[in-house]
Amino acid sequence: MAKDIVKKAPVKKIVKKVADTKENTKKTVDKKTPSKEEVKSDKAQGLFDYSNAETLLEVKHLKQYFTFKHGPTKYLKAVHDVSFDVKKGEVFGLVGESGCGKTTTGRSIIKLYNATSGDVKINGVRISAGTRWNEKEIKFTNIRLRRDLRNIRETKAGEIGDLRNEYNDNFSDDFNYRKLKYKLTKGGEVENADDKSTYISRYEKIEQKYNEQIDLAKANALNICSTQRQQIKSARSDDKDYNKNIQAAEMKKVEEKYAELAKENSNKELSETQEYKMDEEMKMAKAATVASKIQMIFQDPIASLNPRMTVRDIIGEGLIIHGGYSKEYINSEVERVLKLVGLVPEHANRYPHEFSGGQRQRIGIARSVIMNPELIIADEPVSALDVSIQAQVINLLNDLRNDLGLTIIFIAHNLSIVKYFCDRIAVMYFGKLVEIATSDELFAHPLHPYTASLLSAVPYPDPNVEKERTRIKYVPSESHDYSKQKPTMREIVPGHFVRCNDEEEVKYLKILKEGKSIYAK
Repeated sequence: MAKDIVKKAPVKKIVKKVADTKENTKKTVDKKTPSKEEVKSDKAQGLFDYSNAETLLEVKHLKQYFTFKHGPTKYLKAVHDVSFDVKKGEVFGLVGESGCGKTTTGRSIIKLYNATSGDVKINGVRISAGTRWNEKEIKFTNIRLRRDLRNIRETKAGEIGDLRNEYNDNFSDDFNYRKLKYKLTKGGEVENADDKSTYISRYEKIEQKYNEQIDLAKANALNICSTQRQQIKSARSDDKDYNKNIQAAEMKKVEEKYAELAKENSNKELSETQEYKMDEEMKMAKAATVASKIQMIFQDPIASLNPRMTVRDIIGEGLIIHGGYSKEYINSEVERVLKLVGLVPEHANRYPHEFSGGQRQRIGIARSVIMNPELIIADEPVSALDVSIQAQVINLLNDLRNDLGLTIIFIAHNLSIVKYFCDRIAVMYFGKLVEIATSDELFAHPLHPYTASLLSAVPYPDPNVEKERTRIKYVPSESHDYSKQKPTMREIVPGHFVRCNDEEEVKYLKILKEGKSIYAK
């Protein structure tokens, strides 16, 4: 089989060391191999400005639960209350042990799973919305209302009981509000009428006070339930019509863009060229979908490709489903992206089983790139490949990022690759994010014990140093005490978020102030 071709020298040190051994392969490259200084990424040069970067993806309180029909538990909380954002042009790393929810998070973002709760927005347009939290809020609001009404009525009954006892002690008679009120109103003879009328007044004030409390509790509950029902209706509408909302937003951008251009012209109108471009961009805006905004590279390059389809059909399938493209255009685009990922047009007529693992992964990358997405979710794209092929795929992704301006969510286990490829890294544990920071900051100052445990497991390429290193074991019950206060995601220093409570926050600030690290190198 044809060997994979490295089109450019690796950007990261760990990948460069492997690729430099491929002298014969490098000779096939047309481009001049850049020097070590030239290939430093924006992250390494510190050029990525997060303060001014535009947010592309927003994930807020995302939850993804799977239900069981049988068994001791009703739900499996695969992803629980995950929130983060991704800036345009950055590589956002998502790391954690197997089963922590990384892939589920990616699949929920791209709508392969319907989110249980939370919001996912792309360019400010909500494309995924779950309603479980809203439904639970209605349920527990009604539960709280019943509890509050019961407490109010019990307190009211206690006060009225005390009033009755006091009346009985003073007049040696049972207090009957209706009977006594009737006698006093009709003007009948009532012994100690003035004193007894005082009890009537006190009783009415008690009734009025607690009736007002009951009305207020019901009104508050009704307001909460009404708000949640409106949010559920809106969420279901957005979750159903997400493609229409994306198209409307894209069309609005085009209209605003050319409205500004028209103002700059002397006659306040668009030229013929501008009108033609506007029509073309408007056609694209009307055809915009989630698939044209977000694509995914799957973990298994074998299972993700249909063995009964040719490479041409696999790569061009997105354009075919999208519609509106001629066969000639689709074929030309397939050939273009094949060249882009280091393959040749002749490969288009072959089947997946005729390729090596690295070539299959390149086909998967080509399938995602052909739609010209703004965001690619790379779900462990190199975990099933050997080290040399990993280097080539990482180089390819980095080239595509720089050439096409892609934003990438990179899901991986290999922390060494993540460190040198990603601008920011989020660490997941049991379906929750425990730490988010820039790559350099996370490796220099890991604050959460689980992050320190992960980093301590990364092999060090020096047997003498490796022999002296101490592995950090993470046991949640020993590392945290959340009996008094539950943890939340907090910004310890600008850009560095950690899941902790007040006591741990003080501890982490002290660690950073003293310049220490809980990561044993």
